[in-house]
Amino acid sequence: MAGHSKFKNIMHRKGRADAQRSKLFSKLSRDITVAAKSGMPDPAMNPRLRLAVNNAKAESLPKDVIQRAINKASSGDVDTMEEIRYEGRGPGGVGIIVEALTDNRNRAGSNIRAAFSKNGGALGEINSVAFMWDRVGQIIYKAEAGTEDAVMEAAIEAGAQDVESDLVKPDIYEDAPGHTIWTSFEDLNEVAEAMSKVLGDPKSTALVWRPQSDVAVTGETVGTLMKLLDALDAEDDVQNVYSNEDISDEDMAKFAG
Repeated sequence: MAGHSKFKNIMHRKGRADAQRSKLFSKLSRDITVAAKSGMPDPAMNPRLRLAVNNAKAESLPKDVIQRAINKASSGDVDTMEEIRYEGRGPGGVGIIVEALTDNRNRAGSNIRAAFSKNGGALGEINSVAFMWDRVGQIIYKAEAGTEDAVMEAAIEAGAQDVESDLVKPDIYEDAPGHTIWTSFEDLNEVAEAMSKVLGDPKSTALVWRPQSDVAVTGETVGTLMKLLDALDAEDDVQNVYSNEDISDEDMAKFAG
């Protein structure tokens, strides 16, 4: 189990501006509604809903908004929502996976394709990228949740697969994770619940795509790539964007401003 790895400086782009915050709240609300629709509308009886609600609370989503999102699951509007995965390549050959939640497949596909083509990328076929990634559980704790050793011990006891602690300065990375715990797809809920008894509630808990390897990107390509990732993030239908770039702090500061 790895104890430390260099913080991936562009992994978390949420929260850099009020517009990003608003987008995050919308995403969290949609997650709750779809999770409630997929099973019981009670978090205690629905593990997926429980994760969605906990993530929303960690981001300070108001209780009334959370409840409205749960109640919305019983409305007919949700029946038209589809979860769709898109895959493609960005500048420098970076692999990108986009998860969308939309009531209009044509609109979502058209907008995502346009974001790729306008920013040096290309949308590919399904599984053109995902075969080089793993579907795993991810639990994130802020740095103040505990020391590297304490978090490592809790993760081992809970049955996690890997831990990365990136205790960077908050003035350098606004939304940097302190500790990232990786689990198997099947064990996410069990590990999250076990760790919360020791470290308290995490900042976020989710099933994510984790790349098996990263692609080095340098120079002006960094700026073009970041424009593509930001354009995808800005799409209303987009829930999550995953990419496997490896960028130095120097290039990040110079080209991704």
